[in-house]
Amino acid sequence: MDPEHLKRWRSAERKRLLAARLALDAVALEGLRNAIDTHLERAFPGLSGRVVAFCWPIQNEYDARHLARRLRARGARTALPVVVAPRTPLAFRLWIPGDLLAQGALGIPYPAAGEIVVPGIALVPMNGFDALGYRLGYGGGFFDRTLAALAAQGNKPVAIGVAYEAARIVTIHPQDYDVPMDYVVTERGVYERRDGKLEFLAASGATAPASGYSSPACEAHLIASDYFGKPDR
Repeated sequence: MDPEHLKRWRSAERKRLLAARLALDAVALEGLRNAIDTHLERAFPGLSGRVVAFCWPIQNEYDARHLARRLRARGARTALPVVVAPRTPLAFRLWIPGDLLAQGALGIPYPAAGEIVVPGIALVPMNGFDALGYRLGYGGGFFDRTLAALAAQGNKPVAIGVAYEAARIVTIHPQDYDVPMDYVVTERGVYERRDGKLEFLAASGATAPASGYSSPACEAHLIASDYFGKPDR
């Protein structure tokens, strides 16, 4: 697919997925958030005690603020991304409720001041994701540049893409500049990227995960060894 065709295709797919997400009502969104929160807390106990970056939710995205509050109570520090300039990597500033927020691109709040940090974990919102773990964002390329730049410095965070299951598509037609997620979490459960593609961690009948689940930035087995997908609700 040539660059212009790809750009038009991604724009149309982004609009389609966004329209479907915007059609969700408050009750549906709450149920989806609760399920995703449960998977993240059960599957990734290593989130506590780390610097966790998340994004302020817009347009019916998964709202990580509830999870962030619980993680802070368990020792985590939370950070929000800051757009420094167009076509440059994001910076991350520590944030807690009460810190002054400014209005950024797309109306997304960001900390007006605060310590710049390198997160160990990044919860990355996605308009869409494909079978290889690649993410369809808003088209600015900020997270791809950021993850690539941090990887080059040896500081790449564990990237956990977060979306609703309905956002899954066959392919985003990834290019050289696209950076895949290490994990994807939806209301269905947790996917891990293994051997270049996503694998769902099945809820039953699964073999216990082997070692080496996490990326080097994880420094340990980030994912709980006894976690296999859906919560027992």
